[in-house]
Amino acid sequence: MDPRTVPPLNALPEAEREALLREAREETHPAGTRFLEQGGRPAQALFLLLEGEVALLEGEAEVGTLGPGEFFGFPSLLSGEPPALSVVARTPVRLWVFPEEAFRRLMAFAEAARFFGQGLVERIRLRAAPDLSLFAPVGRLVRRPPVFVPPSATVAEAARLMRQEGISSLLVQGEPLGILTDRDLRNRVLAQDLPPTTPVGAVMSAPLFALSATTPLYEAVAAMVERGIHHLPLTEGEKVVGVVTHTDLLLHQAQSPLLLLRRIERLELERYSAEVAGLVEGLFQRGLGGVEIGRVVASLNDALIRRLVKEAEAALGNPPVPYSFMVFGSEGRREQALLTDQDNALVLGEGGHEAYFQALAERVVAGLLQAGIPECRGGYMATRWRLPLGEWMATFRRWMEAPEPQALLETQIFFDLRSAAGTLSLAPLEEVVLEGSRKGLFLYHLARASLEFRPPLGLFGRVRTEEGMLDLKRHALAPIVALARLYALMAGSLAKGTVERLRAAAAGGTLSQEGAERLEEAYRFFFGLRLGHQLRAWREGKPIGNKVAWALLSPGERRRALEGFRAIQEVQESTASRFQLR
Repeated sequence: MDPRTVPPLNALPEAEREALLREAREETHPAGTRFLEQGGRPAQALFLLLEGEVALLEGEAEVGTLGPGEFFGFPSLLSGEPPALSVVARTPVRLWVFPEEAFRRLMAFAEAARFFGQGLVERIRLRAAPDLSLFAPVGRLVRRPPVFVPPSATVAEAARLMRQEGISSLLVQGEPLGILTDRDLRNRVLAQDLPPTTPVGAVMSAPLFALSATTPLYEAVAAMVERGIHHLPLTEGEKVVGVVTHTDLLLHQAQSPLLLLRRIERLELERYSAEVAGLVEGLFQRGLGGVEIGRVVASLNDALIRRLVKEAEAALGNPPVPYSFMVFGSEGRREQALLTDQDNALVLGEGGHEAYFQALAERVVAGLLQAGIPECRGGYMATRWRLPLGEWMATFRRWMEAPEPQALLETQIFFDLRSAAGTLSLAPLEEVVLEGSRKGLFLYHLARASLEFRPPLGLFGRVRTEEGMLDLKRHALAPIVALARLYALMAGSLAKGTVERLRAAAAGGTLSQEGAERLEEAYRFFFGLRLGHQLRAWREGKPIGNKVAWALLSPGERRRALEGFRAIQEVQESTASRFQLR
């Protein structure tokens, strides 16, 4: 068998395919050879069978076989975890062995990523896991109770226990609870040349991040993507009942945000936009809401920014002072759609290092542009906006004390701030925002700004269009974002997302429960409607925008749009009355 004819190798450009094949070595092995051990050492290579058969074993039970032209080893390479199944030669075999680094380069090609992503799903399904929807409780994936060790246990003892139990993590007893993973052993012990007598408590992660076992699967995926973690403890009440892994979650997603997250470090930047669009379409078709998809996309963008910042630091040297690469706008709120641009800035620990941070900003902004994220038309990017923390605080206070039109615009843009990379805390800036929320004059101007964009309702509550089109961003999403920001700040909340802000406002009593719920329902509907139309434009190769044709909406969509516009109008009218704005 010629490997050049085997998918996905046959889809690669010839030069890249030949370069990969030159790195592979041909091997022959007798029947009975064990290539991978369930729960044992993670795979170190990708195997392609040329002749013979291998068996896939769950314990001692055979759950599948592979023949010529099929690969194995890639599930463990993708997850970095011990193999989920043993692989044993049923007959004498001849195969090609690709080193791990060659596999990583192979995964940079979209064809290979799709091939192995789908293969991973099919391979893990052999383990007879339950078929779950994105809305099922993640606790249904728990296979066994967690295993605990004391913080005084040595890393050698912990490694032996992981191998004995066939698991890739241990929970560490104490207050607070901690976790030790196989990645911690590699990165914090082996890579640091620490002795095997090192206590677990010195290298564990604590406090433990956990979710309730009743959390929907999509929320668990989003949380793991946001934090870049591969093990998620689950609780019932105060008790940890199990740990699910990256691999467990990959089972239920042929196009997984977790899989793309792992590939971002090596992905060609030019492929990023198309990869994300394909992922978004897959999640949307499976019924995940637009707001939840926006959260996942923002987390992937964060990972891309962290990669670009890391590469910039590697080229420029260690940063002279702590800093934060700050994002704001829709990225800051974690509400990204297909049509987005850059909204970022640098916050520096102190001034006096202009050349270094100018170069860093240029590298990161150029990388985002190369990845398909265009420059901000208003110029709100780190190449122009770089200030020491103290100057940022003074600037925020100036904007709030004299909120003229331009200052008011900038407060609405920057106040959705969040750190995407860097070590400098933005807590002092958030405190300044809270200070402003206690001042009546600033709230007055913020309330006035929330009335700038009105829903397109005419006489008798009929929808008015512009040449048959509705601008969903301007007349539906933007006013809800502004109202949510206003009422959340009035409640003293620093919540970032629009839905979270509406709920914080209702809990704080600044917005009625009914008003908050109606605005949340409207926001979710308009966000999903816009995303659906953007995806249709993307599939058809048309420009992606924020406008939809009213005539193309279904009767049900028109009814929900009208209800959403009325909800916005009623809260805006209440706001105008409350702040005496007419």
